[in-house]
Amino acid sequence: MVAGLGGTLALRPYVAAFLAVFIVLAGRDQGIPRTLGFLGWGTLVAFTAELASTRSGIPFGLYHYTGTTAGRELFIAGVPIFDPLSFPFLAYASWCLARWIGDSDRGARPVLLTGLLMMLLDVVIDPLAVRGDRWFLGRVFYYPGEGDYFGVPLVNFAGWALVGWVIAGGFALLSRRRAAGSPRGGVGLYYGVLAFGVGMTIWIGEFALAGAGILLHALSFLVLWTGLAGVRARSVKTTFTYERIS
Repeated sequence: MVAGLGGTLALRPYVAAFLAVFIVLAGRDQGIPRTLGFLGWGTLVAFTAELASTRSGIPFGLYHYTGTTAGRELFIAGVPIFDPLSFPFLAYASWCLARWIGDSDRGARPVLLTGLLMMLLDVVIDPLAVRGDRWFLGRVFYYPGEGDYFGVPLVNFAGWALVGWVIAGGFALLSRRRAAGSPRGGVGLYYGVLAFGVGMTIWIGEFALAGAGILLHALSFLVLWTGLAGVRARSVKTTFTYERIS
């Protein structure tokens, strides 16, 4: 298994790089024990979802791994481990952006935003992965039927939101102590992953996909920022009024 994991990291250097950045940033933000807990929990949730989806289609829709790299990288029960290992740093980056937008890491709001922000990352990630034979990912999986969004079924995006909620919500429940860190590094990781995905779509000539991803992220960010800025303003006004009355 160790040799297979080494093969995974060698074959997927971009995953290894993002994973290393996640460990450094999350270690500074949350501390190493909490970071390792996030990594373990996120990988477990993602692996369970991948395993279920390749058998039943829940929650990502039915798809199949080709197994073309079996023997060169680690597979567990037919799932290449690089895929579940990607979800912790994607979830952490989304959680950091949710914390930064909402100016809080407590309550249900950052958890709900985490799932939505992960789903937004996937509007670029999965359509790009479906076209893996046109870049260095390779054709690692396929959907039996043609999906509605650049070859990806719409249910897949709901699945990503669900997995994001479970990862962030589970971590919040299992680790109640608040760390005195900053989400800014994770925000940079989020947009680093997005830039990598958009850059690869442009590199393979998928300009419509790149444009759709940029547009969706720009509109979503404006909506989230505008809405949450209003919530912050009302909260500050209420606090100021209460303090004056007191």
